[in-house]
Amino acid sequence: MISRTDLLQLIPSALDETNLPLSGKQTGKVRDWYDLPDGKRLIVTTDRLSAFDRVLARVPYKGQVLNQLSAWWFEQTKALIPNHLISMPDPNASVVKTAEPILVEVIVRGYITGVTSTALWYRYSLGERNIYGYQFPEGLLKNALLPEPIITPTTKGGATGRDERLTCAEVVQKGLLDTNTWEQVQTAALAIFKSGQEIASKAGLILVDTKYEFGLAADGSVMLIDEVHTPDSSRFWNADSYAARFSAGEDPDNFDKEFVRIAYAEKGYRGDGEVPSMPDDLWVSASERYIQIYEMLTGNIFEAGSYPIQERLPINLNNAGVIS
Repeated sequence: MISRTDLLQLIPSALDETNLPLSGKQTGKVRDWYDLPDGKRLIVTTDRLSAFDRVLARVPYKGQVLNQLSAWWFEQTKALIPNHLISMPDPNASVVKTAEPILVEVIVRGYITGVTSTALWYRYSLGERNIYGYQFPEGLLKNALLPEPIITPTTKGGATGRDERLTCAEVVQKGLLDTNTWEQVQTAALAIFKSGQEIASKAGLILVDTKYEFGLAADGSVMLIDEVHTPDSSRFWNADSYAARFSAGEDPDNFDKEFVRIAYAEKGYRGDGEVPSMPDDLWVSASERYIQIYEMLTGNIFEAGSYPIQERLPINLNNAGVIS
């Protein structure tokens, strides 16, 4: 187990960005990616932590957890839908098949919860009852189980640069996807979510909600891309304590980055205005949580990669023939 003192000392050297000798670099909130020959791409998952569509901090080992946990989930779900992963030459890097991203983020929700502006509970708490095209009854309680999982899509970025809410019908109506492709995506998303809930349950966790991203391969087929069931893309709760805490009107014991969102929300921050300053202890706790959930879900001991990653990464990529 990595000590809190060691994690605290690693914060300044957590991976913020990469500058590899490869072409076509692009940067997202958490990942950097580069073009490779033969229809491939290199994705490097950094230690950047984002919430409310903002990069807030760097968290030691976060990138490694996301990269390795996603690879594990890709293996678990490959019978349900193809994915883009080819190889993992470094704990923080994956070589993937190039895909044309579908410009819809597919959110699957099993419970009514959340504090972000797009979350079900936040919208419901404001008095909305028709949310994402679904009609919700009066009297629902925060963190309640929905009768069945629902899909609540959003745009990727949108006109404002932020994710904008959509209904399932609007995905086709607005020309974002054709009917057949959207049906494939929805069927795959619900199947992956069901599988994820079953696996999480065996680990003593509840998979509450999650975000999936899909892409189109060169032949037009749909594939799963980006990340799967990580503490970034998903919300997890402790299964053992959920019922008692729900009955007492208390928030569930979470195992994801929701506690970071809650910490900011308690300061009145939901993505607008100046970002409040937070103590390093919050980022140490985040690192511990990422590692813990990796171990709980996979059943594997987390083997920490060496820091600084900027020195290790080119060596591993060179050894794997990705760069020369």
